[in-house]
Amino acid sequence: MSFQQGLSGLNAASKNLDVIGNNIANSGTYGAKDARAEFADVYATAMNGAGQNQVGIGTTLKAVAQQFTQGNITTTENPMDLAINGGGFFQVSDGINPARYSRNGQFKVSRDGYIVNNDGLKLMGYPANGAGVIQPGTAQPLLLPTSGIPPAVTTTVKMEFNLDSRSKTTAPGGGTGTGIDLKDSTTYNNATSMTVYDAKGQDVAVTFYFQRAATAANGNDVWNVYATANGSPFTTNAAGGAIALDANGNPTTPYTTITFPSTGGSPTSPTAPIAMSVPAGTSARGNPTLAIPGIQLNVTGATENGSSFAVTNLTQDGYAPGQLTGIQVANNGVIQARYSNGQSKPAGQLELASFRNPQGLQAMGGNVWVRTVASGDAVVGVPGDGNMGSLQSGALEESNVDLTAELVNMVTAQRAYQANAQTIKTQDQVLQTIVNLR
Repeated sequence: MSFQQGLSGLNAASKNLDVIGNNIANSGTYGAKDARAEFADVYATAMNGAGQNQVGIGTTLKAVAQQFTQGNITTTENPMDLAINGGGFFQVSDGINPARYSRNGQFKVSRDGYIVNNDGLKLMGYPANGAGVIQPGTAQPLLLPTSGIPPAVTTTVKMEFNLDSRSKTTAPGGGTGTGIDLKDSTTYNNATSMTVYDAKGQDVAVTFYFQRAATAANGNDVWNVYATANGSPFTTNAAGGAIALDANGNPTTPYTTITFPSTGGSPTSPTAPIAMSVPAGTSARGNPTLAIPGIQLNVTGATENGSSFAVTNLTQDGYAPGQLTGIQVANNGVIQARYSNGQSKPAGQLELASFRNPQGLQAMGGNVWVRTVASGDAVVGVPGDGNMGSLQSGALEESNVDLTAELVNMVTAQRAYQANAQTIKTQDQVLQTIVNLR
């Protein structure tokens, strides 16, 4: 026995305690990975090789290996918090040095609109163009849009509704004539309204009035359809002809008609979208609204059955201008920008990186690593593809440190330190005995 073994053992136990202490200190650090001290025995070598009775001269620290196992995922309700469920690392960069890699998804928006971590490193990914189309290629810092979304004029309208086949005829002349009194509900059977948008994104209230006409000689049921924009009747019908108004400003002819077979169900006319031109007018707020020509109105989903009037679908593709109100990150890393007008569109997509040997990464502090020769080059991809994990927004990955196990390891390391100290004490006593020989 010599002092060499005891000294190496003390050093090894001290290093082990350092690693354990660092693990315990980072048990509450999001995205942190625990490490373990890995040791190797040491033997003296001779020119002519080692003998069979060779005695080791102690131990040495060979590596401090981080364990990249999955940590628990906890929800935070903050949409800027991101957790990777599976493999991969976030890529962050300062724009000067090579990219760094992290499992800590605590991100924020900088004053310039970039998504950054607590050290100001920018999250990397693919940008989106003005139409919201992701532009894959070389990853770059993700920049959230600052401008609002422009308005879109309405070009298509789709309506699905049921007209009650039990309804009485309300068209004038016993159902043989046309015309309507918009202020008299007895001159029509049902009405429904919707909002469309002009080129400026101004809302226009369009109301459709359904008036049952007399049953045709072939048994088909005919319904007259009248329409108004902001309370003013349409001036052009579906065929492009002019709609005359009476002395009270009520239309004398319908905008279009819907014909149903004698058995009810879907209409026999029209069977395709029809043209609709909304006239210019004045809104309820008093501002002038623009004409909206060229709208395609689809009423082929209408039905006539023996049940109450009901509108089951009413959609149109226009919208008002809007301002950015927030973002949401999907499981595939697509960042959806939400606007005050209810619209949303992609603003970018995160890119993740994985390594064949993640234990070869070099820890840089601040919850980031950098690649090394041992780790190999980064393999990049979007979340959910290949061996990349999926993203969870509003959540964070906790440290994978098992606190109970670390406390047990600490007791073991403490006992190892005491035992190695005892070997040094014993060697000292042996030498003292030799010195005292007479």
